[in-house]
Amino acid sequence: MNEQAADRPLAGVRVLEMSQIMAGPTCGLMLADMGAEVIKVEKFPAGDDARGYARPGDPGLAPGFLMLNRGKRSVAIDIRKDAGQAIIKRMAERCDVVTENFRRGKMDALGLGYEHLSAINPQLVYCSISGYGPNGPLSDKGGFDLVLQAFSGLISVTGSPEGEHAKPGNSVADINAGILAAVGILAAYVKRLRTGVGSKVETSLLQASLQQMYWFAAAYFHDGSIAKPMGTAHPLIAPYQTFKCGEGAIALGGGNQANWMRIAEVLGHPEWVQDPRFTTGRDRLGNQAALTAMITEALGSHPASYWVERFDHAGVPVGPVNNVQQAMEHEQSKAIGMVVEVDHGLGGKTRSLGLPIHFDGVSPVAASAAPTVGQHSQEVLREFGYGDAEIVALREAAVIQ
Repeated sequence: MNEQAADRPLAGVRVLEMSQIMAGPTCGLMLADMGAEVIKVEKFPAGDDARGYARPGDPGLAPGFLMLNRGKRSVAIDIRKDAGQAIIKRMAERCDVVTENFRRGKMDALGLGYEHLSAINPQLVYCSISGYGPNGPLSDKGGFDLVLQAFSGLISVTGSPEGEHAKPGNSVADINAGILAAVGILAAYVKRLRTGVGSKVETSLLQASLQQMYWFAAAYFHDGSIAKPMGTAHPLIAPYQTFKCGEGAIALGGGNQANWMRIAEVLGHPEWVQDPRFTTGRDRLGNQAALTAMITEALGSHPASYWVERFDHAGVPVGPVNNVQQAMEHEQSKAIGMVVEVDHGLGGKTRSLGLPIHFDGVSPVAASAAPTVGQHSQEVLREFGYGDAEIVALREAAVIQ
């Protein structure tokens, strides 16, 4: 066991990651940060497709791959070959968790599905991440983040009311699917500790996207209303959105009547509270355009920093609309362990996002570098009982790299 992980919650848990790009690796990264040993199985010679997701001018390993795969070891195995499948089976016998994101039926066809591997290791927690889910008429389709955001309705409620369709700036489906997979794995692992029996855990990009639709689905199920894009505004609360200031912009959270009264006071318009258009939350929602225009006009007299200070003093939830640099360099982001220094795969150090969870006041992080393709093949195979001659033979037969 890695000494660095010895005091973390998942110390001693071994994960075989047979997933790539983002959803599965997000799950694996979280498990690694929490102390699990994550062995990443990659095809070769190219490895995980995310290794190629680099922008023009990016040197060496793709920054996104570095972010999602630090703290893992890479073995490059051709699982299409019988000998490659035999390696996976031997590894699964001594692993606690397997994650995979192949299309439905692919792992079964290779003899590496849940039924096959759980027969070898009944305690195995086996997690599958798919595009559309394990059942239904579209379950055989592959899925990508953008496609499932669109399918789930998420894109239909994103963007400005007057603009074209927009997607959230981040990969909501992929990231949330990875988080849901980690939650499912941990729940199944707790069950295993209690019963001694493993489980099959399944989630998908569609489920991860649909989960983001709580407010909109609730309104539809209630009265059939179909939400439309509202920019940064909220479907149930006003004022609760971003506003332009004299310089910069702020996010203002008038989440209840008390906050609304404070907002009106800070803006120098206490009379707004008595205005029949804005008296209650429902009134403000019904007259949101007028309210937004009035608040924007008032905020235009000073820069964002001025208003943040005053709303903070009044106890109103507020924050600046930061760009990526401002968010990453802010002392608060560093103080909560979300900006961390880790090893770079090509030597030296780089920065990364940390684990968004604290344990006993500490946010752990797997700080070792993201691996090159097959960097640990020989080392890992030895740990699973392969001798040097066997490893040489597997390499010469192009089963491993």
